[in-house]
Amino acid sequence: MVAFVALGALGLLGAWVAAGLPPRSEVRALATTRPGKTALMRQREREAERKGEQARRSQTWVPLSRVSRHLLHAVLASEDQRFFGHGGIDWTALRDSVEDNVKRRRLWRGGSTLTQQLAKNLFFGTSRTPVRKARELVVTSWLEEDLTKFRILTLYLNVIEWGDGVYGCEAAARHWYDKSAASLTPAEAAGLAAMIPNPRRINPRTNPRWFERARGRVLALMEQSGYLDRDLVGLGADPPSPTPIEPAEPVPETPGPAIPP
Repeated sequence: MVAFVALGALGLLGAWVAAGLPPRSEVRALATTRPGKTALMRQREREAERKGEQARRSQTWVPLSRVSRHLLHAVLASEDQRFFGHGGIDWTALRDSVEDNVKRRRLWRGGSTLTQQLAKNLFFGTSRTPVRKARELVVTSWLEEDLTKFRILTLYLNVIEWGDGVYGCEAAARHWYDKSAASLTPAEAAGLAAMIPNPRRINPRTNPRWFERARGRVLALMEQSGYLDRDLVGLGADPPSPTPIEPAEPVPETPGPAIPP
């Protein structure tokens, strides 16, 4: 009887998780099309509406070939050093984050990979519940199965939040440094990467001291890992082959809706 009840409860939980998942076809489509408005963007719109404000949205899509190699290094060094070696979930980083959180007796750091962060941004927003996390893990596995690592990295760099109404690395580079993402220096790239965990609080205008500490940490990670002045070859447990970041014949994309400045 107990086993029957437990199985029923698991079935109901599975159905609840499945009910909040996006269509698998929508995830597959990301291999060749750009996403429209993400879940996080819609969340920010609702937050602004509750305050009686107009949500801002600045976003300009760029391929990896137009992103500074320093920014790629900074993001990988600080957010997901084993990106090219895991299947969506970095169990080592997850274990380390749990141990750190237990030691500090508070939620100090996460263990989310770039793919998990992308799934959250695209489909779920910032809410933290066990069910949402379960859905995030399912979508993470779909993204890894249906998309290449290069495509996941391209999507990530173009949709994540980098300030109030600032989405993607091109808009972020112009907003914070008045230059293109292709022109970022190592220090500027580290600055953008430092903002990723909480760009509304960790930035040079809101809290300069906190921002400088975070940027210094990213620069240290870049240097310790050997990412400065290097290409992507050798990163992660299973590094990519020494080929250009973009394939010789890029996968054609269906243009998304025009994004206002």
